[in-house]
Amino acid sequence: MDGERPSRGETMRPLRVLVATTIVVATATAAAPVGASPAALPDTDYAALGDSAAAGPLVLPMDLDQPGCHRSEVNYPSLAAMSLGVRSLHDVTCDGADFDDVHRPKSTDFGDVPPQIEAITADTDLVTLHFGANDIGLVGAAMDCINLLPQPFGDSCKAEQTAGGVDRLKAKIDATAPELVATLDAIRSRAPQARIFVVGYATYLPSNGCYPLVPVWKVDANYIRSTLDSLNAMLRTTAVANDAGYIDLATPSVGHDMCKAPGVRWVEPLIPGSIAAPLHPNNIGMVGFAQAVVATVQ
Repeated sequence: MDGERPSRGETMRPLRVLVATTIVVATATAAAPVGASPAALPDTDYAALGDSAAAGPLVLPMDLDQPGCHRSEVNYPSLAAMSLGVRSLHDVTCDGADFDDVHRPKSTDFGDVPPQIEAITADTDLVTLHFGANDIGLVGAAMDCINLLPQPFGDSCKAEQTAGGVDRLKAKIDATAPELVATLDAIRSRAPQARIFVVGYATYLPSNGCYPLVPVWKVDANYIRSTLDSLNAMLRTTAVANDAGYIDLATPSVGHDMCKAPGVRWVEPLIPGSIAAPLHPNNIGMVGFAQAVVATVQ
C-alpha cells in the first residue's frame, strides 16, 4: 500500500495516512493486506455509502469530519481506496444509517449530516452501497435474542418474530428491496457511468451459535443467521437484476464470526475484546472486507 492515501473530498491528510498504514501493517499477521497493486485505478473517484457495518464505529483512528457518524479512518472503504490507488474517496458511511438517509439529512448527536446521495456527482466512477440491516431492525432484533439463562428460562426471539406464522423480519427484507432499487436509480441519475456495487453483510454467528459465550440460544442463533442469509440474498438478487455488482462478505468471513477468539474474529461480541462497537466489525474485519471489495472491483 505504497503512495498517498486518496483525498476525502479535496483535503489530503498525510498524518492520518501514516496512522492508517500503521494499523493495516499491524493487522497483517491476522489478515493479509489487500493485494492490489498501488494506483490500480488512478483515475477513479470513489464514493462509499452505507451504515455502521461500513463506517466502523470505534475502530481507531476516527474520522472527525462528521463525528456523529462514528466513522473510522481505517474502515474498509478507506483501506480499499488506498489499495486501489483511486484519485479520491468521498466516504459518507454513517452509524445507524438506512436507505432513507441516502435521500434526506440524518440527525446525529453532533447535528445533522447531509443526505448520502450528495456524495455522488457526475465525476463519480465507483460506488459501494452498504445498507439493509437498519431498515429491517436487525440490531434490535438481535438484542432481543439475548438470554443470560438457558432454555426454558427466557423467551425465544424466533418465536416472537414468527408468531402467527409470519416471519416479520423476512417481510421487512422483502419490503426493503424497492428501496434498494430506488437508491440505485438515484445514484445512476447523478452518475450514469459509475460502477455500483451493493455490499452484503458478514457472517456474525456460526451454525447453532456458541451459547453461553454469546448468550443466544441455538434456535435463535440459527434464526438470526438465516435472516442475514435472506437479507444478503435479497441484496444480491436485487443488485444483479438492476445491473449492479454484489460484494459478498459472508463467505470470506466464515470462521471469523464473533464466537471466535480475539485475533481471529472479524466482528465483536456483546463484550468486545478489541476496540470496536459490539456486534460490529473490528480492525481485522475491515482488512478482510477491504480484500473482498478490491477482489470484486478489480
